[in-house]
Amino acid sequence: MDTPIYLQQRLVCVAVIDQADDAVPLAEALIAGGLNTIEVTFRTAGAAEAIARIRRHVPAACVGAGTLLTADQVKQAVDAGAQFGVSPGLSEAVSKAAHDLKLPLFPGVITPSEIIRALDLGWKTLKFFPAETFGGVNALKALIGPFGHTGVKFIPTGGITAATLPTYLALPQVAAVGGSWMAERKLVAEKQWAKVTALTAEAMGKK
Repeated sequence: MDTPIYLQQRLVCVAVIDQADDAVPLAEALIAGGLNTIEVTFRTAGAAEAIARIRRHVPAACVGAGTLLTADQVKQAVDAGAQFGVSPGLSEAVSKAAHDLKLPLFPGVITPSEIIRALDLGWKTLKFFPAETFGGVNALKALIGPFGHTGVKFIPTGGITAATLPTYLALPQVAAVGGSWMAERKLVAEKQWAKVTALTAEAMGKK
């Protein structure tokens, strides 16, 4: 099966955008650094508008919706044009909405039982979150043992830095890594686009 375009670079910028006006310049700053995939988290009231603006004005970007906690948020994400969805946990309501609306979803898992449930619900690319807090690369390797033959892939997110990025990407079962260090909330709020581009370019150079 072909890798979706939004996973081909194996890095996803996880961003909290407080002001929708920052969405387009942020996406452009990431692209200038060599990264085209951004996950806009539904932690702010303007998340859907931010996604819509990126889709409308930055055609080179692949944009997803993160922190999806409810079925209604899934609908908002799809209406805004999100190309994929990410949830920090495993919700049957979110899963059903994503299936119904044909939104590729990366539900969050951290235990073997959650992985089994996610597979039962029809998802094979799973967010491993919070990665560093729950054992990092070694924990992920342990989980890959009993599940590697299922075809499951992981997107570890949470506490990962440019320094630890290569250790995750070395695992073939890692589809991509989610990280916020190249576009931290403060950098976005302060419109430090050159810094975002520099940090992104650094991360892309470590892949």
